[in-house]
Amino acid sequence: MKKQFIKVVLSCAVIAGGFSSCKNSSSSKNTSRATGWKINAKEGGFQHNTDFKEQETAPGLVFIEGGTFTKGKVQDDVMHDWNNTPTQQHVQSFYMDETEVTNAMYLEYLDYLKSVYPPEDPRYANIYTGALPDTLVWRNRLGFNETMTNNYLRHPAYAEYPVVGVNWIQAVQFAEWRTDRVNEIMLEREGYLSKEAKYKVVNGEIEGTFSTEAYLNRPESVYNGQIDSLQGKMKKDSISNFASRSTGVILPEYRLPTETEWEYAAQAQVGSREYNNYRGRKKYPWEGDYTRNGQRVGRGDQLANFKQGKGDYGGIAGWSDDGADITAQVKSYKPNDLGLYDMAGNVAEWVADVYRPIVDDEVSDFNYYRGNVYMKTAIGEDGKVNVIRDSIVYDTLPNGKVVAVNLPGELKMVPVDEQETYLRTNFSSSDNRGYRDGEPGSSRFYDRFSDGEEENQKKMYNSPKHKVERDSLGEVSRQYDKSNYRTTLINDEVRVYKGGSWRDRAYWLDPAQRRYLPQYMATDYIGFRCAMSRVGSKSKTKNKTVRSKKAR
Repeated sequence: MKKQFIKVVLSCAVIAGGFSSCKNSSSSKNTSRATGWKINAKEGGFQHNTDFKEQETAPGLVFIEGGTFTKGKVQDDVMHDWNNTPTQQHVQSFYMDETEVTNAMYLEYLDYLKSVYPPEDPRYANIYTGALPDTLVWRNRLGFNETMTNNYLRHPAYAEYPVVGVNWIQAVQFAEWRTDRVNEIMLEREGYLSKEAKYKVVNGEIEGTFSTEAYLNRPESVYNGQIDSLQGKMKKDSISNFASRSTGVILPEYRLPTETEWEYAAQAQVGSREYNNYRGRKKYPWEGDYTRNGQRVGRGDQLANFKQGKGDYGGIAGWSDDGADITAQVKSYKPNDLGLYDMAGNVAEWVADVYRPIVDDEVSDFNYYRGNVYMKTAIGEDGKVNVIRDSIVYDTLPNGKVVAVNLPGELKMVPVDEQETYLRTNFSSSDNRGYRDGEPGSSRFYDRFSDGEEENQKKMYNSPKHKVERDSLGEVSRQYDKSNYRTTLINDEVRVYKGGSWRDRAYWLDPAQRRYLPQYMATDYIGFRCAMSRVGSKSKTKNKTVRSKKAR
């Protein structure tokens, strides 16, 4: 009896201790371990989101856990490009679009631009037209493709097909627009913006729009200075309450994936993992060395949409083994082991990188990316960041197309200067696209002491420099570079695109293969998908020792 009583007392003590521990844990969460002050006290002081768990997966994206992999050539190099030598790389965790950006998604973007920046308004004349895909990419001198020229972008039959005719610059601008629209609805959901705010902009009830960076730096400038009337339930006692990065509500920006991220995601080696190793190498995003389905269901069908031979874009009538002749509707084929669709075939895809044939892993083997141009917000005479109102800047591309460099309501950006670069060892200039590969300080600029026209002959990447200018009347003057000393088409405006397309043979389905095109050009076989960086932990789950299915 006495022993039983002691057990009961001890049990109660343990339970009480558990409650005490929980209470202390809960209270310590809102108490600073640095000062002992309260965090998030009603009286004031330091405010911080102590309930944040992890980054939310944004619309359309799939989580990709980062890791180490071999980037570059795996089996074939029949083109003898020597531009994908294998290197060991590590990628941080990130998110990527489940599918390519579709016509319907891009049309939503165009509809927004047309509503908010009417083309008939002289101030906005080139915003909408500059975002339009080039539908003439479907034309062929000896082919009848006018049906796609007139219908592919807008006809509902092609709504869930990947958008094409979009150049690299337009793809980047779409990602920027998407960032603002998603963060706008996140703020609405959390009560920082009223539900009608975004629709008032689209319906023309207010002039001005939402920019994520402007909101974070000068929230009072958003919606053309009318944000006070558009705040949600978080506005208390007539005191403005704005979200900041520390609230955890603002998501990182949508962007184009880096080449390393894209290749890592396309390989999807997670399906070949056994403990902390990969079993062999994959030639395609799926298992095996063949492009046809070997499973009982669908045996013999192609696993991607690509050109199977001269004149063979989809097989014979009644037995179309890839189900398409041009592009195909997204999700027409099985996803890879990461849940991503069409990482081989359908359309090739723009990535963020500037093209160079050499991957300089001696400098970086962590999140490798060539294309960094570091910018900072411009500060006005009043000491505040500059927000663009009506001074929209347009750029005339080498092909004569006019695109908006910035939109009203966005922050004015300028290159970083000596204030940020002085005595730094990790970067010394704003533009790093040519670092160690063609700039004057590079070992590959192999005669840096020559001058004049002869100097241009010594540059490794000595591409033509065409000029396109507009006079006061808007007339375009095109000046072609006719120099006899140009030796390459590679420069800092040439971007990488990855993956095979409906026009390509199976060779290009290998995720390691890489090609390039000037960033202002568009084709009928290149599309894109967006990515987003992950903040916080590398993994969503604890590290598990899992054998592959085949190993079991």
